[in-house]
Amino acid sequence: MRTTSRGLIAALALTPLLAGCFAPGDSDAGAGSGGRLRVALAVPPVQALSPYSNDATVLSKLSVAEGLTALDKNGTAEPALAKSWKQDGATTWTFELRKAEFQDGTELTAQSVVDALDHAGAAKPKPRVLSDVSLTAKAEDADTVTLTTKSPDPVLPLRLASPALAILSAKAYAKDGAVSPVGTGTGPFEITRLNGKTKATLDRFDGYWGGKAKAPGIDVSWVADGTARANALRGGEADIAEWIPTSQAKLLDKKTRHEVPSVRTDSLILNTGSGLFTDAGLRAAAREAVDGSALVDSVFGGYADPAQGLFGPAVPWAADKRVEVTGRTKAATAAEVKTGTKGRTLRLATYTNRAELPEAATVLQQQLEKAGFTVKQDVREYTQMEGDLLAGKYDALVFSRVTLLDTGDAVDYLASDFTSEGVYNIAGLKNTAVDKAIRAAAAERDTRSRQEKIMRAEAEILRTDAVVPLVHEQAVQGIAADVEGVILDPRERSLIDVDTHLK
Repeated sequence: MRTTSRGLIAALALTPLLAGCFAPGDSDAGAGSGGRLRVALAVPPVQALSPYSNDATVLSKLSVAEGLTALDKNGTAEPALAKSWKQDGATTWTFELRKAEFQDGTELTAQSVVDALDHAGAAKPKPRVLSDVSLTAKAEDADTVTLTTKSPDPVLPLRLASPALAILSAKAYAKDGAVSPVGTGTGPFEITRLNGKTKATLDRFDGYWGGKAKAPGIDVSWVADGTARANALRGGEADIAEWIPTSQAKLLDKKTRHEVPSVRTDSLILNTGSGLFTDAGLRAAAREAVDGSALVDSVFGGYADPAQGLFGPAVPWAADKRVEVTGRTKAATAAEVKTGTKGRTLRLATYTNRAELPEAATVLQQQLEKAGFTVKQDVREYTQMEGDLLAGKYDALVFSRVTLLDTGDAVDYLASDFTSEGVYNIAGLKNTAVDKAIRAAAAERDTRSRQEKIMRAEAEILRTDAVVPLVHEQAVQGIAADVEGVILDPRERSLIDVDTHLK
């Protein structure tokens, strides 16, 4: 089971807008009654909590579903549904399963693992965690699974800890490719009701292999507005509120405010595939125009550090291995920008789910306009714009990314976001040197050498000016004083487990 940290964050004050979000009747026990946990999450579901979407982290945050492995607090793979594993060759691994059952009463078997991983591999689009690997699963007997990759994958046990590779029961998978975690996971909490994009009810699953959870259930409300989440905590409407805006953090009681070093980096992503920023000189001009350090105090209230690259202080090995970025394209002058854009408007996007981003976009707009660009913002809730982002319909995006989210290994993030075939390549980057550098890092088994190659790949990416790192965030989580056992996770994958409960 995952390591917990006692006493998470508390922050949210009652407002008329949020009143009733956790009203009695949301569950059989009544929200907040009988020791049930009331949780305010920030990003509403995109695809009904499908593990193949950005919703996947909700399944791990709320301990609904599990993979073969999990990540410990140091980012090392530890047993989950697999009790042990071994590497049989460069491309073959054997996993021994523990005795466990799904929330619908069926037993976990090797074939159910094979079926779940096959569904993940066939998903359209493919989950980010599989963007750089081809995986074949085979049931050797009822409790043994063999996994084979086309090329060596030294971090396969880390990869299998991804929420996107959660093992669900057979009834989760529909013929049309849809997948539902409602009542089909193996975790200590079972989703019993999902009300669109606003609420979910979870009850304790007493058949959990890891022991009975201390809380009888969880009542979830998705609240996109950060101030409303903070208000709900302060007003006693929520027991746990994630991602407290920095503008609200210092208004919380210190006992409810928990600051967490985060692997989250906020950047300006430039669309290299179409529009203004196919011009390398204009990208360089944008890079020179923006100053992330100006955001640290004015926008983030000190809860951030100026960006040093794609990886910040919460990735401790990065600083000593960072590679100097050389060979960048010369930036266009303000006059050249105006000539090169020829009256075209720079379409700058960001989203409201992280309260600081719209304000950061306004600061960046002013900086870009000084450099000669004409800028128009498009600010919406993330789920309303993800499709357009991936389709390249914007010139630039102010983006907040958890760099070690999917596997705990940086290569996976680089592959999904910056390779030519990356499934989350919002920048539309297609660069041979970048692809080669990321492949080299992916093939490296030695940890230190792998880290060095990751930093070489970072330098190759930054050389293209497809991404301009701005700040490294410090997460603020809100937890009521009467809650124990909330997980403070720099990777933002865990929040509640069997030990989380009201005092």
